[in-house]
Order: sequence, then C-alpha cells, then structure tokens
Amino acid sequence: MTINVIVFGILAILAVASALVTILSKHPIRSAMGLVFHFFMLAGLYLSLSAQFIAALQVLVYAGAIMVLVVFVIMLLNLSDEESLKYKINPRQVMGVALGTALLVMLGAIYATNMSSGSYDAGIAQEIGTADNLGKELYTNYILPVEAIGLLLTAAIVGAMVLAKRKLS
Repeated sequence: MTINVIVFGILAILAVASALVTILSKHPIRSAMGLVFHFFMLAGLYLSLSAQFIAALQVLVYAGAIMVLVVFVIMLLNLSDEESLKYKINPRQVMGVALGTALLVMLGAIYATNMSSGSYDAGIAQEIGTADNLGKELYTNYILPVEAIGLLLTAAIVGAMVLAKRKLS
C-alpha cells in the first residue's frame, strides 16, 4: 500500500463523514460548514488523483462562490422556527438509506473485482487532470452537453431576473 492510497482513504473517510454532518445536522450553519469541509475533502481527493486543475476549480467555485450564496440564503430565510426542524422518519428516507446501502454494496463489489486486475496507470491519470486535456475533452467530445448547460444556465439567469423584477413592481 502506497502513501497515495492511504491519503486517498483518509480523505474519502473524511469526505463521507462531512457529508453525513451536512445531511444530519439540524442547524443550517453547521450543515453549511460541513458542506464547505466536504468540498475541501473532494479537492484533496482530486489532488491525490493528480487532477490539480479540477481541485483548484473545486475550491474556487464550490467552496468559495457557491457556499457564500448558500450562507446568504440561510441568513435571508431567517430559520427561527425550530419546530419545523424536528427530525421525523418518513418512507422516502428509509428508501433512500436502503438504496444508498445497495449502491455502496455494488461499488464495493466493483472495487473488489477491479483491484485484482491492477490496470491503473499513473502517467495517464496525470495527463487527464490537466486543464489542456480537460478543455479538449469538453469542447470536442462533449460539446453538446456543454452548450446545453450554457443554455440552461442562461435561462435560469433570465428567469431569476424576471422573478426579481416582478417583485419590485
């Protein structure tokens, strides 16, 4: 076992733990801070996989910009009603736990079968994480989804402006 595998395992455990804190916490600010920690753990996972550009984007975009918006929304909502934050079990949560457990079992089986093959090549992994390779992939093989997401984000911005303008009138 190399140091990369050990670091990856530690970061993965911390990422799962911070995701659980985010989901299970009753206090919204604590959930937001758990999500920020989770984003940093994901950036660490990307670094351990030699994807430096994606790790930098993870920190800048998600841990920076998106979380500032989430904290502002939490502050604007003024969640002072503690009764609505009580924990109640419903069938959807039970189904979610069951499906999540099934997913973990399936991922474990896939991991166990792929570990025996040993087909990991560090040179290819280091080349994949560069900004040059990412740009080439996005704008050659995945141009249709990139354009569709661009149109969707433009429509969301226009919709938000229309809704905001309507409330000012």
